[in-house]
Amino acid sequence: MKTTAELKAEAKAMLKGRWGQAVMLNLIPTLLTVAVMFFVVLSGLIGFFIHGSGDGMVASVSEYQQSNASSGGTGLVSSIISTLFMSGISWTYLDLLRGERTKIEPLKDAFRGFQGVFIVGIILIALLTNIFTTLWALLLIIPGIVKSYAYSQSYFIYYDQIQLTDEKPKVLDTITASRQLMTGHKGRLFWLDITFIGWYLITVLTVGIAYLWVAPYISATKAAFYNDLQKNS
Repeated sequence: MKTTAELKAEAKAMLKGRWGQAVMLNLIPTLLTVAVMFFVVLSGLIGFFIHGSGDGMVASVSEYQQSNASSGGTGLVSSIISTLFMSGISWTYLDLLRGERTKIEPLKDAFRGFQGVFIVGIILIALLTNIFTTLWALLLIIPGIVKSYAYSQSYFIYYDQIQLTDEKPKVLDTITASRQLMTGHKGRLFWLDITFIGWYLITVLTVGIAYLWVAPYISATKAAFYNDLQKNS
């Protein structure tokens, strides 16, 4: 198994000469995410002023609940869309690491997860893993976190199975395969995430601008992690 330093070095070596393409690949979902967040905030403000009462513009309890339900639904849709984008982006880095392609096509690769052969499976994986993780988190926070790491490789496994067999695997089988693959390795991935904390701080200090470069680095390293797991499983 490769160390965290080796996985990061592999990711940086793969991105060398491709940083411009990688930034453009990440720019599309970033702009769409910002647009969705702006829409949610704007909708909330409009709803507040429309439904606010004259005495201080305080919304009624029912209006407040409806607003929360609407925000929750928007948040779920936003999360699924983000997952579709990040899946396609991660698969692109995985192909590059494996030498199955030599360049990034930002406009095409950003939407790989939205292709007909992938989209339904990715959405179902996102929904089911979210439900499972939430149920585990109801017991205690730690089990929920552990399970989120156990299910983390589902999207890579789903992609690989389709590439190898030209058939869509069962979603529950994919999640189970991820859980089995991650046995004994959840701590490694957790530590890998910890090592990126400094980069997240830089992202905050640059008001999110640095994330255009940080995100490809993190995604490529996560792809290297999965590729290493598969080679040694």
